[in-house]
Amino acid sequence: MTGFIKSSRRTVLKSAAALSAAAILPSAANAQASIGDILQSPQRGNWDDQFDSAGSSNRAAVDSRLPILSPSTVSYVEVAIDNYRRIVANGGWPRVNATQRLKVGVRDNAVRQLRQRLIISGDMARNSGDSTTFDSFLDAGLKRFQARHGMGADGVMGNYTLAALNVDAQTRLGQLETNLVRLRSMSGYLGDRFVMVNIPGTELEAVTNGRVERRHKTIVGRIDRETPVLSSKIHEVILNPYWTAPKSIIRKDIIPLMRKDPTYLTRNKIRLFDGGGQEVAPETVNWATDEAVALRFRQEPGKINAMSSTKINFHNPHAVYMHDTPQQSLFGKFLRFESSGCVRIQDIRELSAWLLSSEAGYTRGQIEQIIKSGESTPIQLSTPVPVYFVYISAWSTGDSVVHFRDDIYNRDGVGELETAATSL
Repeated sequence: MTGFIKSSRRTVLKSAAALSAAAILPSAANAQASIGDILQSPQRGNWDDQFDSAGSSNRAAVDSRLPILSPSTVSYVEVAIDNYRRIVANGGWPRVNATQRLKVGVRDNAVRQLRQRLIISGDMARNSGDSTTFDSFLDAGLKRFQARHGMGADGVMGNYTLAALNVDAQTRLGQLETNLVRLRSMSGYLGDRFVMVNIPGTELEAVTNGRVERRHKTIVGRIDRETPVLSSKIHEVILNPYWTAPKSIIRKDIIPLMRKDPTYLTRNKIRLFDGGGQEVAPETVNWATDEAVALRFRQEPGKINAMSSTKINFHNPHAVYMHDTPQQSLFGKFLRFESSGCVRIQDIRELSAWLLSSEAGYTRGQIEQIIKSGESTPIQLSTPVPVYFVYISAWSTGDSVVHFRDDIYNRDGVGELETAATSL
């Protein structure tokens, strides 16, 4: 077996493409307290008993129609904080010291640690045994844990799952307390209908009358090009949009690409225009300098357009928007921090239909017809829909389900929450 390699979660996120290589999990460390003392302590209250572990093995068991931005969420987080304070007071949970991937059928002493860890956090019932063999009960508990942490619930304890398991209870308590302040600030009236993008959760909620009607996976800004926190109103949906490259992308991405490949703009159907609206031939531009930043880069509508079928506009000082993408495979990734600050939406045509449901002539089928035509079609919303980009890395949706996400932009102020992970 190879040696242990520790790195910050931020380092891991930057090198996510290398995660398929095999490696060994983190080195051993002592548990925080005697597991028997923790489980038998009279101060534990009913924390474990509040969970129905037998029916909580998949994502559906932890999903809820309750919006993250809701007064009820605030109340549930307050309850979760009380419970986590009790866990901390009783010694927290043990570290899982594994040297291999753990999954059904594996026998290892770390399996017992994993079982104890999940019992304390409520992902397994207290009577789930103490075996060193990874059984179906543990599989269900681990899947529940993974779903609460936004991971693919495959029941395999790999690198990212291990990193999340080994964030200590005190740190998770602090994360809940930090996010309670954020949630309280957003617990007032937000609109009968609104859209919420949770940046660290890489997810969008479309909410009507206090109930989540649609959820969509998102792709948000990478660490060096953060998606901003903002509040605005969606006023326009553009089908078959032109894409105008922001100056930051021109400078950081397009100019270096043109230096390597002078055919890049032509191949990607990007045209150049000067301040007077006159088209400029790419071969007349000195790409060894930054003079091109003064030009307007406009990509024609179509399948290779950076925004693909749809752009959703809302006024904001950051010049960001939501849009479709031709790179649909990115939505299948666990780590979806890939953009330059704008937000890409999976199944955006369904979201467009939701936004345009009050506009005559824009049913789901009619939207498809317009997109098929290839004609750029701006649609103004008669009633703008509020939109909120928020940074919520911990919340609870009731039924003792507590969600945590990576602190991708290090705004919670605790390095461990960026992810103390290793490569697997």
